[in-house]
Amino acid sequence: MTVSIRAHHLLCMLTYLGKGYTEDFVRNYSAVIDRLNAGEGIRLVGGPDEICAPMLNENVCHCHNDSVRERDNLAAQAIGSVVGRELAPGNLLRLDAATTQQLRDAFAAASIRTACTSCEWQALCTRIARNNYRGCQLAPPE
Repeated sequence: MTVSIRAHHLLCMLTYLGKGYTEDFVRNYSAVIDRLNAGEGIRLVGGPDEICAPMLNENVCHCHNDSVRERDNLAAQAIGSVVGRELAPGNLLRLDAATTQQLRDAFAAASIRTACTSCEWQALCTRIARNNYRGCQLAPPE
């Protein structure tokens, strides 16, 4: 089994504490994180993903915006430089504890955060990274 994830959500997952837009969004996001923590792989997608699902029926859903697609492109480039390969929709990726730590280190150093510019959650994510990711839910297996 794989989880469909858009590239910028690979960054968001690093600091996910169980907060989000709505209760349904948080419940769904936490279920996705649980699947990743159980060892499921990731299939990158070029648009709305499993994390977006609860938002897609809203009148003003930002998941289809050009700015979000650009955020995905920037995230794919930055994360690809850390994991050592180009990332694009359709690619498979498996997060393990070492890769997650490598990404968190790069995130804390702000070397992979170009996609985070103008994100409403940026300040919260910065505080979480400075707090050594304490309480974050993503903890994939070794």
